[in-house]
Amino acid sequence: MHAGLTRLLTWPLAALWVWGLAWALAWALRAAGAPLWACLGLPTALGALAALWPVVAGTVWRQLWVAGGFPLSVLALGQGTGVAAVWWLLPLAVLLLAYPLRAWRDAPVFPTPRGALRELARQAPLRTPTGRVHDAGCGMGDGLIELHAAYPQARLTGVEWSWLWRTVAALRCRFAHVRQGDMWAEDWGDCELVYLFQRPETMPRALAKARAEMRTGTWLVSLAFEAVDAQGRPVPAHARLHLPGGRAVWVYRMGPARRR
Repeated sequence: MHAGLTRLLTWPLAALWVWGLAWALAWALRAAGAPLWACLGLPTALGALAALWPVVAGTVWRQLWVAGGFPLSVLALGQGTGVAAVWWLLPLAVLLLAYPLRAWRDAPVFPTPRGALRELARQAPLRTPTGRVHDAGCGMGDGLIELHAAYPQARLTGVEWSWLWRTVAALRCRFAHVRQGDMWAEDWGDCELVYLFQRPETMPRALAKARAEMRTGTWLVSLAFEAVDAQGRPVPAHARLHLPGGRAVWVYRMGPARRR
């Protein structure tokens, strides 16, 4: 993204831009003689959809602020009289569709940067070129796109708890099998490589799952956060791929299987 645009979307400027655009749309609709529900409902929907863009709001709480700013300001100014309650529930409905409550304990949607996995195949070669490469929590499919570029012959799969993001990923990634489900319930036993982006506090769980289910010589790959064990101790990585902005991709080779 252009550096100037990035600065303009720096938090909290991103929220102010969205709120300003929502009010501009509301005034334009009102000047055009649109009904009250459109003057208030459409800007509310604009804010909710903008909140789903990770560049604008990278966390759930920021998304709630971005989506709720316009309707809350309207209510504070007493401008919402006569609008059906369903229009004020629209942002919450969109957010819940994108982020079901059960998924809030895992990482928010964060697109894998373009080119982030360019060197991955060299650092983590598959034993079988057509083996299964799995994106655990694939979001909108950016990780699957990068994995496909790195392993063009691999059998790509992805799992995502949100029905909305699962649908988006499936449409964007026709080369992969994407299903809706719980990433923690997915069996990693036949995976040559598992790729994920998690919160730091869930990395011990991801590492334990990989150690319990994955075979010797397979790979666990983590965007941004290194793997730690149950005691919070970092696990030595096979490789670390440095990304712009100080982030990294951590690559771990699985040792002898320790199945439960």
